[in-house]
Amino acid sequence: MKKILIIFLILFGFAVQAQKPDNPFVANKTEENVDNWPERVYDLTIDYETVNYTGKDIKAMTFNGSIPGPTLEFNEGEFAIINVTNKMDVETSVHWHGLILPHFYDGVPYLNTPPIKPGETQQYKFALKQSGTYWYHSHTGLQEQRGVYGSIQINPKETTLEYDKDLVLVLSDWMDENPKTQLRNLKRGNEWYLIKKNQVQSWDKVIARGAVGAKLKMMWQRMPDMAILDNYYDYFFINGKPEQNYTDFKPGEKVRVRFVNAAAATYFWLTFGGEDPTLVAADGLDVVPVPHNKTLIGVAETYDFIVTIPESGKLEILATSQDGSGKASTFLGTGNTLKAPEVPRPDLIKQMQEMMSMDMKMGAPAVKFNPSKNDSIEKMKKYAMKMDGMQMDGMQMDGMQMDGMNMKDDKMQMDGMQKDKDSIKMKDNGMAHQDMKMKDDKMQMDGGMKMGYMVPKDKVIGNNMKTGGNPEFNYHYLKAPESTEFDEDRPTREMLFNLTGNMNRYVWSINGVPLSETDKIKINQGEVVRITLNNMTMMHHPMHLHGHFFRVLNENGERSPLKHTVNVAPMQKVVIEFAADEKGDWYFHCHVLYHVNSGMARIFSYDTPRDERLEGYPLTNLTNEANHMFTWGEVTGASHMTELYYTATNIRNQFTLRGEYGWNENLEAEFTYERWLNSYFRVFGGVNVENEGVDSLEEISTTGVVGVRYLLPLLIDSDLRIDNKLRPTISFATATMIFRNVALYGEYEYQMDFGWVNDFEEGTDFEEETTWQVGLEYVLSRDFSLMGSYDNRFGWGGGLSLRF
Repeated sequence: MKKILIIFLILFGFAVQAQKPDNPFVANKTEENVDNWPERVYDLTIDYETVNYTGKDIKAMTFNGSIPGPTLEFNEGEFAIINVTNKMDVETSVHWHGLILPHFYDGVPYLNTPPIKPGETQQYKFALKQSGTYWYHSHTGLQEQRGVYGSIQINPKETTLEYDKDLVLVLSDWMDENPKTQLRNLKRGNEWYLIKKNQVQSWDKVIARGAVGAKLKMMWQRMPDMAILDNYYDYFFINGKPEQNYTDFKPGEKVRVRFVNAAAATYFWLTFGGEDPTLVAADGLDVVPVPHNKTLIGVAETYDFIVTIPESGKLEILATSQDGSGKASTFLGTGNTLKAPEVPRPDLIKQMQEMMSMDMKMGAPAVKFNPSKNDSIEKMKKYAMKMDGMQMDGMQMDGMQMDGMNMKDDKMQMDGMQKDKDSIKMKDNGMAHQDMKMKDDKMQMDGGMKMGYMVPKDKVIGNNMKTGGNPEFNYHYLKAPESTEFDEDRPTREMLFNLTGNMNRYVWSINGVPLSETDKIKINQGEVVRITLNNMTMMHHPMHLHGHFFRVLNENGERSPLKHTVNVAPMQKVVIEFAADEKGDWYFHCHVLYHVNSGMARIFSYDTPRDERLEGYPLTNLTNEANHMFTWGEVTGASHMTELYYTATNIRNQFTLRGEYGWNENLEAEFTYERWLNSYFRVFGGVNVENEGVDSLEEISTTGVVGVRYLLPLLIDSDLRIDNKLRPTISFATATMIFRNVALYGEYEYQMDFGWVNDFEEGTDFEEETTWQVGLEYVLSRDFSLMGSYDNRFGWGGGLSLRF
């Protein structure tokens, strides 16, 4: 009888355990019977609408006629049925950002969901096993920038938070310009957007600030001007307007303000008037409540705050674009305004000086293509240590180099610096520094000054010094209400993702490889996937994983927060890990719209068959999207010469047509095809046509040319070639902004003719020819410039340049 009782108790214990609700974000999920869950149905229509925010009519895209689309409000435990009708003349899609749902309904066209063709209606069906603030948006091309986004509010079954009302605030950025045109201008290296925002680090500003050395060092490393936001926006919106007033809130009421950053490219600083708000949720999930003002909300993130309406006056909430180029305000309540703190405009020259004073070689690796398409740990480790040749004697440090550093007997030594396991002691030319000690994975200096938490070394691929996080850009204020750690018995797969980019060509990648040149990354159900995200660029990257929540390892250890989108600050590392408990294919990408559309993405794939409903929708339509061919040109009409340039290019291939005609009947035209081998180096071949006689077009010579082109330090383009007459030629070209709107440019070409072809038997007659040009360009707008130049063939002249 005793044995029977023991067996009964054991079985009863298993039964009770089975009744415990699964954590859909950490533990294995089980299929639940949702047939009896109440249904909530929404109908959405995507269509064109004409909007006018700046005095100019613009053809936008909308959900149900509005920007943003309607807030879809649900209750946890409901079954969502959403019918989306496409009334446009192009295909579209809808992704339910942050929702845990069957992969077929995730909404990435050609990956796990068919696109919505013109005139069609697509139905999405999924159970809501979570609560919180989320959003939805198009995942087709650049449609999101044109208005195709909206918010989702899922009310919890139970909450311990005390508040009276909810308010959803959707942040976004708006441009009148066609987003495709703006992306094309970014790829051609057009500086107009920085000029328009007065953020170009021109030489007049650099000299005035004493930053010449820093500027030259950046140029030597082939880095363009610093930028926080590449794009130009006419407005920044909160719920579709630059300013909102919500006067229905009464004094003393507690309001749960749900922020959604639905911007295509803009990070915002959130600041609040009055008392500090209480941060209660991040990316839809509760965190330990904490007072927190001045919060940076990355693209695609969501944050919930509880604010109290003042007893007298109205509360301002200010959303300031991270680059300082604009802001939007919301006012809650009535009466006199309690102003939100202003965020100072960033000082880009100062940031440049601080970065260059580190005396580290950072570079801008982008398309140094990995020889393997697989992001295996072995290949990624090898790649990280050899990125563009940035190494140290005995120690590689994630693409960064310090003079005089080496490893010996588990000690790191530098000129005037020695580090052992637990302390760092510094001395520099007789100047004493405070001792720095490691304690509980935090670096501290004598006197108690905290340098920042660092993720434990066994959790990081490579050096963990960069995991401390920039003091302004970290997640240490986020703490999960309970442990988020995984079962120790789970196998762990580690990966290194170097976030890489070439600002000169506006190509973005992971491990130096764009999406179009990779295979899916295979993962297995039941394992933990841990990823070291190493940002090797000077831009922020909000990395989003579809269909999963991941732990963001921070100083809270086992209670590190769960998120679906994480900001990786410039030159910093973030370590994330998630439970591989799904099936199908899931997208992982930078959520800056122009970065993902330029290659910064990957696909995680469980070993499950592709859904049959995707037959006829090839995955290459998605993976090759960033490899689209872009075209642009420029024609200059001047008093002494006429020039034409025309380019068609994608990530790897480039076609160029160049021609010039001088007043003295000197003609030269050339067509070349070039192949990019890495960020700076390409090979080319083509045909050159020019007149041989002086002041005459009667003798036209056509030659074939082959050669290499290479971007040298100081941002100098070089061209080394030889033609079919065995004449070698070398040329150089560069341009730099000396004032906000004024560029100085120059070209130099040197050709040698040994007479090898015609006079080989009789001996060679050496001839040489040098041509050069120097000029100034005044940028009037995106499309027009005034120019004046001196060419040693044509003399002085001036005219107008048109870009198209």
